[in-house]
Amino acid sequence: QLQLVESGGGNVQPGGSLRLSCATSALTLRSSAIGWFRQAPGKEREAVSCISRGGSTTDYADSVKGRFTISIDNLKNTVYLQIDSLKPEDTAVYYCARDWSSLPGTCTLYDKRRYTYWGQGTQVTVSS
Repeated sequence: QLQLVESGGGNVQPGGSLRLSCATSALTLRSSAIGWFRQAPGKEREAVSCISRGGSTTDYADSVKGRFTISIDNLKNTVYLQIDSLKPEDTAVYYCARDWSSLPGTCTLYDKRRYTYWGQGTQVTVSS
């Protein structure tokens, strides 16, 4: 019920696309906001996108707006992060996490402490 499992990472060339998946449970999607984060070597983990329970609200970090799209497939109990126009600076381990305390219709990028359960991550490497 609590599990979050990321997949979909890989090695891609600049300008390419990837779709990351965060598989979880229906209970988690009904009760939690889901965030996507990334951590590059030597850098702090940063939030890139989030989606509210039910998917009515999304938010994106300025650095990824226009290139990243977060969505929910409730039939598959999966949250996706579509990444287009990949850049070398997108290279990182990408994690999904859940915010159990989120109110309906809300999600936050600004307080990682609210995200109390994390997946194991999936590596994205962008290079030519």
